[in-house]
Amino acid sequence: MRSNRIIIGAGAAVIFALFAGVQIGTTLSSEDVARSLKKLEDAFIVLEKRYVEDVDSDKLAISAIQGMLDDLDPHSIYIDESQIAAVNENFNASFEGIGIAYELIPDDDGVNVLSVLNVLPGGPSEEVGLQSGDKIIAVDGKSALGFTDAQVKENLKGPRGTKVVVTVRRPGVSSELRFEITRDAVAIVTLDTAYMVDSQTGLIRLNRFARTTYDEFKKALRELKQNGMKRLILDLRQNSGGYMEMAIDISDEFLTEGQVIVSQRGRSAEDHQTFRARSGGLWEKEPLIVLVDGSSASASEIVAGALQDHDRALIVGRRTFGKGLVQKQYRIAGGSVLRVTVARYYTPSGRLIQTPYKNGDRDDYYLSKADLRHSDGAKSSASLLSEVADSLKYRTDSGRLVIAGGGIIPDFIVAIDSLSELSRAIIGRSLENEFIREMIDHHAAQLQDTWGDNRAGFLNNFEIDANLSNEFLDFLASRDILIGDRILEGPESDESTLQQFTEEEWSESRVFLHTLLKGRLATRLYDRSAFYPVYGKIDHLLNESLTLWSYAQDLAAHYTEAGYQYR
Repeated sequence: MRSNRIIIGAGAAVIFALFAGVQIGTTLSSEDVARSLKKLEDAFIVLEKRYVEDVDSDKLAISAIQGMLDDLDPHSIYIDESQIAAVNENFNASFEGIGIAYELIPDDDGVNVLSVLNVLPGGPSEEVGLQSGDKIIAVDGKSALGFTDAQVKENLKGPRGTKVVVTVRRPGVSSELRFEITRDAVAIVTLDTAYMVDSQTGLIRLNRFARTTYDEFKKALRELKQNGMKRLILDLRQNSGGYMEMAIDISDEFLTEGQVIVSQRGRSAEDHQTFRARSGGLWEKEPLIVLVDGSSASASEIVAGALQDHDRALIVGRRTFGKGLVQKQYRIAGGSVLRVTVARYYTPSGRLIQTPYKNGDRDDYYLSKADLRHSDGAKSSASLLSEVADSLKYRTDSGRLVIAGGGIIPDFIVAIDSLSELSRAIIGRSLENEFIREMIDHHAAQLQDTWGDNRAGFLNNFEIDANLSNEFLDFLASRDILIGDRILEGPESDESTLQQFTEEEWSESRVFLHTLLKGRLATRLYDRSAFYPVYGKIDHLLNESLTLWSYAQDLAAHYTEAGYQYR
């Protein structure tokens, strides 16, 4: 592992520098800076002592800090001490608690019911026998009905070794069940899924770059190679970033020793660094496709940019987020931290992929990104290249044109596949999820007996048959979505919410919706990783990428034959 831990992301950097107690004279670089600080101090004292009403000093200080940061860049922010634990959990990829994924489901009276979505593998809840679909109705003898998300975390998370008793209603079991659970450290998996798409194509999907990501990635890559993988899809869609070191280490597995992965330049000499690949990568010569979208940010863009600039991988999808700034976190008095931009990073060709921003205007920054992604969704990479100034054009190792100043433009842009109006009506209200929840409530025991220990059999053989499809249509009718000449069942509906669709519209949407139902069921029977092999059958961008292997193979062949020429 590298000795320098550089951290980047739409998330947090966990590098702390203690400001409290440092002598002011040692930190100020000039009399002008000291005078400015004195001005801030004087204003604070005047407001605290002389304002017409009592002021909250802490709130006043936080407002001043936020005001300073707002005038810098969109990614320098203040993090209150109450948020630090959640930030650390996210990037350390672990927390201490009972080990469940959960959802809060309103009952008929609108009261939240805490439902177990999945029991996390290897966690305390799995050890005592909690199951997907269990409803936690009490914690330590006190009702859990009506819990908010904050109350769930407050009551179920806690230091390892402490105990908590949960009372559960289980579908198909008449009596309530009680479980005493000893809290423990629970790993948060940052690898969403790894599976064989076909006999020679493997796919690895990462949801962030946290402390454990590189190890998870290597393990998955080795297992796929053992399963006969000849070509790899690395899915970085919706991956907002994280530790720069993890992005560097993963990129290293694809690149030849000595190749630049990323460089960064900042105000201080310590923030000027260049990172290069080492020897012994696990996937240095074989065909590689990287999937990206508008939520692929920061560390994801480091990986995509390095592999694109070295002509090592075919980048497929949509323009990435465009975050080329590096943050570090500095602890200040009271336990809060400042996440401060200390450098800009550059891809191997020298590109800064940060999208432009106006100081202090975060709303405009994020809206402009959304507008940009929307406007170029139907364009080709070539047309986008033709629209930018020559000063923003760079060349890859083989001479291909790429651009700076606005995210990573994929080699092949795949427009968003539009959903039917019927599918949007169902997904918009999460009715497919609600139907599967009810299915689990009524048939959990039967489903577990049939499929519980046979994940591969379920993924390969389970189908939404005619009976289950009709049950879904009846369910939709009970939720005011009528297909064809179906009759509305249940209480009389409010006509303003009633939606009518034809049999033809159902026919056009059926494959998509049946696949989505199977994916939701797979998630509840197993875990989130089981969703993706199912959904992959209807994943438009993924399926488009599978038609592009000839290009990826050409890149891999050229990369291997050309060898690495030092820049």
